[in-house]
Amino acid sequence: AGKAIVALESTIISHGMPYPQNVEMANEVEQLIRDAGAVPATIAIIDGKICVGLTPQQLELLATSPDAMKVSRRDMPYVLSTRRLGATTVAATMICAQMAGIDVFVTGGIGGVHRGAETSFDISADLQELAHTSVAVVCAGVKSILDIGLTLEYLETYGVPVVSVGQPGFPAFFTRDSGFQADFQLDTPEE
Repeated sequence: AGKAIVALESTIISHGMPYPQNVEMANEVEQLIRDAGAVPATIAIIDGKICVGLTPQQLELLATSPDAMKVSRRDMPYVLSTRRLGATTVAATMICAQMAGIDVFVTGGIGGVHRGAETSFDISADLQELAHTSVAVVCAGVKSILDIGLTLEYLETYGVPVVSVGQPGFPAFFTRDSGFQADFQLDTPEE
């Protein structure tokens, strides 16, 4: 129909919230996108196939199945080849969205550099995906439990522009301002 398409991840449905709040939230977010004139495309792996845009029955399956795997880039070949049920993380959703020709992806918070990463090397695969996959990710910043300063340094090193809309501050998921600045500020979504 020539409408804009917005990709959505599915890990929040399978791993982020309890049932039935998880499926209610998924339906509400999809409806918000429809109300804005776009088409929601929640992404998951079901029966060995990447599904872009889920039916109500598929959303319910993800919301209730204890066997749904949390799928990032490294997990995709295994989950696809073994025909497992997989809920996509930010990284996997970006990969699938790009393959489907979807340019915009909306999520809550992205992963980042964990506190103590200088010894644990615990860095989310989301950050590498942001550097290599050409999909705009609209989010509420990184999860507040992460090392936000190191996350922003990592993104700078890998050439990922960080843009805040309507404020100079970088958000931290539940918090509008993390105390760090974004690289750039735009004042409207249209910009």
